Amino acid sequence: MSCLFSALGRVGLAAGSVLAVPLVHAQVSQDAGANLPTIVVTAQHLNEERARIDTQTGASTYTFSAQDIEGAPGGENRQLNQVMLQVPDAAQDSFGQLHIRGDHNGLQFRLNGVILPDSIAVFGQTLPPRLVAQFKLITGSLPAEYGLRSAGIIDLTTKGGALHPGGELALYGGSHGSLQPSFNYGGSTSTDTYFITGDYLVNALGIESPDGSSTPLHDHTRQHHGFGYYEHLLDEGNRLTVIAGTSDDHFQIPNRRGVHAADIGPGLTVNGISDFLSDELDENQRELTHFAAVSLQHSSGPLSTQSSLIARYSSLNFTPDPQLGDLLFNGISQFAYKRDVAYGLQSDAAYTVNEAHTVRAGVYFQTDRLSSETTSQVLSLDPLSGLPLSDVPSAIADDSSATQWIESAYAQDEWHLSSSLVLNYGLRFDHFSAFASGSQLSPRANLVWQLGQTTLHAGYSRFFSPPPFELVGSTTVNKFLNTTAAPAVTRDDPVLAEKSNYYDFGVQQQLEPRLAVGFDSYFKQATNLVDEGQFGAPIILTPFNYRHGQVYGFELTGNYTAPHLQLYANVATQKAIGKEFISSQFNFSPADLAYVATHYIDLDHEQRYTGSAGFSYSHVQTRISGDALFGSGLRNSPDGIPNGGHLPYYRQVNLGVSQDFGTDARHGLTLRFDVINVFDQKYEIRDGTGVGVGAPQFGPRRGFFGGLTWRF
Repeated sequence: MSCLFSALGRVGLAAGSVLAVPLVHAQVSQDAGANLPTIVVTAQHLNEERARIDTQTGASTYTFSAQDIEGAPGGENRQLNQVMLQVPDAAQDSFGQLHIRGDHNGLQFRLNGVILPDSIAVFGQTLPPRLVAQFKLITGSLPAEYGLRSAGIIDLTTKGGALHPGGELALYGGSHGSLQPSFNYGGSTSTDTYFITGDYLVNALGIESPDGSSTPLHDHTRQHHGFGYYEHLLDEGNRLTVIAGTSDDHFQIPNRRGVHAADIGPGLTVNGISDFLSDELDENQRELTHFAAVSLQHSSGPLSTQSSLIARYSSLNFTPDPQLGDLLFNGISQFAYKRDVAYGLQSDAAYTVNEAHTVRAGVYFQTDRLSSETTSQVLSLDPLSGLPLSDVPSAIADDSSATQWIESAYAQDEWHLSSSLVLNYGLRFDHFSAFASGSQLSPRANLVWQLGQTTLHAGYSRFFSPPPFELVGSTTVNKFLNTTAAPAVTRDDPVLAEKSNYYDFGVQQQLEPRLAVGFDSYFKQATNLVDEGQFGAPIILTPFNYRHGQVYGFELTGNYTAPHLQLYANVATQKAIGKEFISSQFNFSPADLAYVATHYIDLDHEQRYTGSAGFSYSHVQTRISGDALFGSGLRNSPDGIPNGGHLPYYRQVNLGVSQDFGTDARHGLTLRFDVINVFDQKYEIRDGTGVGVGAPQFGPRRGFFGGLTWRF
């Protein structure tokens, strides 16, 4: 088995240190075709050349292999966000969100070096782990090559038919009525390779439980995911690749038990009815995402390039309770549909000038077309008395569309000052135009110094992060005046791009060949800090800005690797604060606006202390693994001060065991059994209070799962 979470906490010293997919599949059967080994070697060479374009010099890089993912509890049947929770300073949130180093989202996904534009999806996970050959989180003071998102880069190398031939059929399921059949298959011919994977998931815990029960009401989900990779070798130095994926996810919005609208609602009467039981609510959401990219890669001597055309379609459809439930609970019943279609062009290049200098440069262009359609049922109010004019609801249509343009360019030089000292410096320019517009020229510099078994790194990055265009709200506030959905504040300034200075310093020590430890620290000072919240019944996140923001923290990491035993542990602390709401103000109460205008508050997604740990032990064909999460709780508002408190500390421990039956790694059967939340701790992720926080959500209760995989 490969090293668990290989090179955890590694600081990239040079482009050549980037881990490449090992050439373990060069041994093939004679009936696979005489040309296949040549394809394998060529594909491996081009993968290494593509990795040479991407540099992590000075950034903190955490790497997972496919074997690492499969070896952990749940294996490839988990969602990608659950895999990511094992990296340092990753705080879990409701709706499957997670926060790296105090950012709300701020993550950019790349497939084989190709940027995947953000999607609207809230609950769904577009990228299943079973497509991943290698997973890297690149965070910290990022080189000029990486832009638009500042929390980190999720860089995924997808499986391909040359390096991952053969197929799998799997069935996995267990608690919460979970059932998940899946498949994948890869192969190659003389010049072409391919890989496809797909899965179907149904269960009764699609979204977190709102009351902590193991069987929440109305929480069924149906999810379909598919992915394909195709590669055509033009010659030894050129190839054409195509990636495409789709996800179609249906979610019921779970209900709290035994809550009456007459007790917690605005006290309305609609069509003669003044109460509604929460058990009977029937809200649903569908999230749909399709993406594709065509890339041409060229490698010749000191030059490596990759150019890609990218397309992504994403939509979200929320349907409220068809009766009167939403209106009686919230004063509004809103059907909401959002669609975003994005197209992009990306081109990156690396050129080795000499032993001391490697120059990298690239451009990126993206355009989005966003459409938003809402129809809201509300009651009209008398402007003088504030009382309903009638108990018969009226409909308000609020439709809009907008276009976004993004243009980016960068250039950087990786300068080997000596055999042990590397300076990576560069400039990046970003411009965007959407609901607002802005641009910035951003300097970046990272220094890495190797002193025997000790590695020191320090860096500075200027970041420019446009708000997530596909999530920007389009409410016409004036349409809802004198209705039961009228906001207390009518100001609605546009969401601005975040600009920040980011500083990073760390040290890593190889104590002995099997044991490495690391320390990292960071500080971000932001203007127009971007945050997101859920406002209203539709589960659609809406971005907003704090005028001033600061995020800083410390991380400790450790990794032990032996032939049959791997251990890791991380602990982190952070502080994330913001002051003065300067956009989307109508979403906040007058009291919160006034308080935050003069006080720094903790960001709602701040988790002061976060930890994770895990192990994997293998003997012959048996593997036992476990992992654990620890957190001090996200923010809440127990005393009326926005985000003035935090939820209780929590832990979650997971265990798994698997047994292989086969002659080699690519043939035979595998049985697995996993227990999630072994100690059945009931813990709250959100309690329904805090800035931009909707309903309560709890972590998963104890679940038992089993699976069978046939490899052929």
